[in-house]
Amino acid sequence: MKNITSYQNKKVLVLGLAKSGFSAAKLLHDLGALVTVNDGKPFAENPEAQDLLALGVKVITGSHPIELLDEGFSLVVKNPGIPYTQPIVQGAIAKGIPVITEVELAYEISDAPIIGITGTNGKTTTTTMIAHILNAGMTEGRALLSGNIGFPASSVAQTATAADRLVMELSSFQLMGIEHLRPHIAVITNIYEAHIDYHGSRPEYVHAKWRLQQNMTTDDYLVINWNQPELQKLAARTAAKVVPFSTKEKVAGAYLLDGQLYFNDEAIMAVTEVGVPGSHNVENALAAIAVGKLSGISNEDIKEALHTFSGVPHRTQYVGTYRDVKFYNDSKATNSLATKMALDGFDNQHLILLAGGLDRGNDFDDLIPYFKGLKAIVLFGETKEKLAKAAREAQVPQIEITENVTTAVPLAFKHSQAGDTILLSPANASWDQYPNFEVRGDKFMTAVSDLKRNE
Repeated sequence: MKNITSYQNKKVLVLGLAKSGFSAAKLLHDLGALVTVNDGKPFAENPEAQDLLALGVKVITGSHPIELLDEGFSLVVKNPGIPYTQPIVQGAIAKGIPVITEVELAYEISDAPIIGITGTNGKTTTTTMIAHILNAGMTEGRALLSGNIGFPASSVAQTATAADRLVMELSSFQLMGIEHLRPHIAVITNIYEAHIDYHGSRPEYVHAKWRLQQNMTTDDYLVINWNQPELQKLAARTAAKVVPFSTKEKVAGAYLLDGQLYFNDEAIMAVTEVGVPGSHNVENALAAIAVGKLSGISNEDIKEALHTFSGVPHRTQYVGTYRDVKFYNDSKATNSLATKMALDGFDNQHLILLAGGLDRGNDFDDLIPYFKGLKAIVLFGETKEKLAKAAREAQVPQIEITENVTTAVPLAFKHSQAGDTILLSPANASWDQYPNFEVRGDKFMTAVSDLKRNE
């Protein structure tokens, strides 16, 4: 960790806690800043605020009083989830107070070079693949997961050495709050339309993602999805060396050709040897291969790492096999696009899909082509009838309605035969029945275990 003194006696407001806010507040306090923490959760229900108060940090909870800004702060460190339309954030901007996110602090203190990954879909899987590859081939140091993947970057950076690599997943929310953050290698997996309620428009969302490369130079590398014309156009506007990846054409980077994954004319491995299914995971693997090669990892280590990679929990995660029926947990598929990408990796003729969840007012006509050929579908949650309508349009022969994920698993298994696959890929958020997609996925995996236990 770099010994920086720029925060000594500097008045800093940390706005919003959770993991990243707590980490930022504690780090700033240790660096000698005069920290005030403001969080909307009441103090009695806020263990992070209680711990910070015990350290001597000033804590204000329960609301975000705008008059806080009268205290003369020179910096605001904002939780990424708090929108820029929030009055206290707007007030800080109006006063000319810089507003950053916690990943900027991580960059300031990190001795380790940063590999930054963003994108609409696939960034968690790609981030994890990259770390898996680097740790298979690095002779010194470790690849350390950090950022939006669940490990606050400002915590991980404190113990990282110059021999390590910070493999940092970065959301558009986090990237809105960077000033100097500069990855040595950056990856953009893809860009689709998302988070318009936060950013206000698609162009603003794309602009937030593109900030990942804003401080990069000709000494750095930008690994970018060449399947997307929009990203091809953006690639002309970066100072970094562009390294494309593509499943559609041969490029001067990583690409798919005749069932093999290549990097600059070197065959790395067969696509069938990648440990997780789906065309989207082929793209993820190509991006990870590019980072591995740029980092000096051998072809053999890359191949072994991707072959043994079994997925990220709740993202097309292989759960197990029972009576020659395979089970996959893709609970993270909280929208139609994610479910389309998951379905693309399986043979519908031998696939039973579990789907359903929170009703956000949309229909599912876009899923009809992807439902065609499914062996069966089991539906639950608020959107079960809407999904059933789409399944009927797709002429799915077996359509079952049930209560929840737990009851869906044995019902799906009744429709299965040896050689089939049962996939949870809900195409909806979980909040109608579960607090988050992780709990929903855990319930699915428990139900699969119960099949074996109740035999």
